[in-house]
Amino acid sequence: MRDPRAMNSRHSSNPGRALSRVGMALALLMAGAGSAQAQSLQELYDAARAFDAQFLSARALADSAQYKAAQADALARPSLGLGVTAKRDETDPPNVGRVGASTLSAGLQGKYALYNPGNKLSIAQAQLGLTVAQADLESAEQDLIVRVAQAYFDVLGAQDVLGTARASKVMISEQLASAKRNFEVGTQTITDTREAQARYDLALATEIAAENDLRIKSVTLDQLVGRNGVTPKPLAVPVALPAVTPLTVDPWVAQADELHPLIRKARMGLEVAKLEIGKARAADGVTVDLNGSLGAQDARGSGAQLKGTTGTASLGVTLSLPLYTGGATQNRIKETLALEEKSRNDLDYARRAVSEGTKRAFFGVQSLTAQVKALEAAESSSKLALEATQLGYKVGVRVNLDVLNAQTQLFNTQQNLAKARYDVVMTSLRLRQASGQLKPEDVSAVNQLLAK
Repeated sequence: MRDPRAMNSRHSSNPGRALSRVGMALALLMAGAGSAQAQSLQELYDAARAFDAQFLSARALADSAQYKAAQADALARPSLGLGVTAKRDETDPPNVGRVGASTLSAGLQGKYALYNPGNKLSIAQAQLGLTVAQADLESAEQDLIVRVAQAYFDVLGAQDVLGTARASKVMISEQLASAKRNFEVGTQTITDTREAQARYDLALATEIAAENDLRIKSVTLDQLVGRNGVTPKPLAVPVALPAVTPLTVDPWVAQADELHPLIRKARMGLEVAKLEIGKARAADGVTVDLNGSLGAQDARGSGAQLKGTTGTASLGVTLSLPLYTGGATQNRIKETLALEEKSRNDLDYARRAVSEGTKRAFFGVQSLTAQVKALEAAESSSKLALEATQLGYKVGVRVNLDVLNAQTQLFNTQQNLAKARYDVVMTSLRLRQASGQLKPEDVSAVNQLLAK
């Protein structure tokens, strides 16, 4: 039987001292991570807006939409062109001899659509295209916010995992050293030493994997913002995660149906399809154009009928009505009617998908917020359990494996708690994205949760 007094002489340290060393190890890790100038989420998002090729491509496409609309506006304006022709004609009639003439003609031709319903519909379509382009740009910007935030908190999460792995290795190494000392003096069996050694080897492997995962996550963030060696600021301690309002899902779904860029784009797509039907029908109707020309012709040579410079001018109205197009117009109308039905179904699908995504994100935030509260309570309980287990080990009523298990439970709880907090922030952003409300101002709001 073990002598409790002998155990007391071997384990005279305070049980709470190990937890203090854990805190010191984590603090040293964070200090090492913050030795370089750390960057905030707002700073990295601003950098990504000026660097990310995917966002810049979407912005350039949106900029081009205004020029496409301006091209359509030209349909409501007159057009004017300049034509110049120079030619030489020669003939060789019998019994006369070769005769020739040189002619130089220059003139202005103008055209203006007095009545063309198709042109008006094309202009309206182009204006809707501007709205669609703006919706696409908003989607790209929201996607960029989420991608930057996800990469940012992925790095913080990887840092937490690495810090936990290193702190766990420190505590396990101390437990291993204690087990070896006790085995040498004959107060413990070799089993305790081997158990501690196995846990230490596992902790070492976990640390190596965590270091590699942090490198990979850091590369992703660096590539996204166009910088090297980015060091994100951690969440403030203690952190107060903001509550999600409204507190019920229905207002979020209603806002999503009104604001989401995909739904707005689908609505505009349906409007464009209706205008396309009008254009197809207008192609079978009357159009009236005003045509005018002003020019001069200079003829020289023996073969010229009118030698010298001759001026010309004309002004007229042209009425056009297609009588038979081989069925092209009728089939075009049928095609646009089918495409309108497609656009209507696309709108229904977009509304359903956005509604589902909004509900998923809302309930996800609710669940994660509850998890954070539960894990905070579990962390406090795990600390108390570890202290009690260490005390029991000190007096001989607990074995080395019990201490190792209690340490593992505490570290796993702390790691899960940190991840749950990041997930709450990220899911809150995704909820605002799903409801179409995500704005650059939301980055500033998240930035307030970071350490100064």
